Amino acid sequence: MTSTPAPRTVHLAVYNTLADWETGHAVAHINNPEYQRAPGAFRVLTVGPTTAPIVTAGGVRIAPDLALADLDPADSAMLILPGAAAYMNGELTEFISAAGRFLDAGVPVAGICGATVAMAQAGLLDDRRHTSNAAEALAWTGYAGSDNYVDAPAVTDRSRPGHLITAAAMHPVPFAREIFVELDLYSPETLAAWVKLYSGDPAGYHDLMAATA
Repeated sequence: MTSTPAPRTVHLAVYNTLADWETGHAVAHINNPEYQRAPGAFRVLTVGPTTAPIVTAGGVRIAPDLALADLDPADSAMLILPGAAAYMNGELTEFISAAGRFLDAGVPVAGICGATVAMAQAGLLDDRRHTSNAAEALAWTGYAGSDNYVDAPAVTDRSRPGHLITAAAMHPVPFAREIFVELDLYSPETLAAWVKLYSGDPAGYHDLMAATA
């Protein structure tokens, strides 16, 4: 009898003021085996500053699955960093330090909105292609990576083993798309149909059904 491999873990960082809308598409569909190449290959676990509950920007209370101190890149397929108002107040630097450890270990990191600002401040974007809400959103940090800024909804830098995904707050669907590509979650046809549907084109539903028939 062939045993089913244990799912690999995608870690979602959670903290007070987390922007709920930025990672909803990615998390929901990583956890939903429907249409996936290898259903159940991944699961999402939340990691907080501690295991004490946090409250998102939308007022949702989340009890983290584990504390940041217990997070090991060797146990992870990816670290996802949502934006949060706390980043703009100079908080959550410990999560950016964790992102640096993930990248050094060759494990992908995906950051959106305020997380990209904090990564710029920490020097993680200096020599990687990246994006954010706008070039101006990063310029004030004085970071050295402005020449690597790409004016796009979401960008993946694969210049080294630790791939880095960045995105603007206004583009959760392109952000999810880059995450799905990195995880090889869907076939190209399924992914194209998914993006079409969740970008607002109802015809994407029929394409999705055809791609997964």
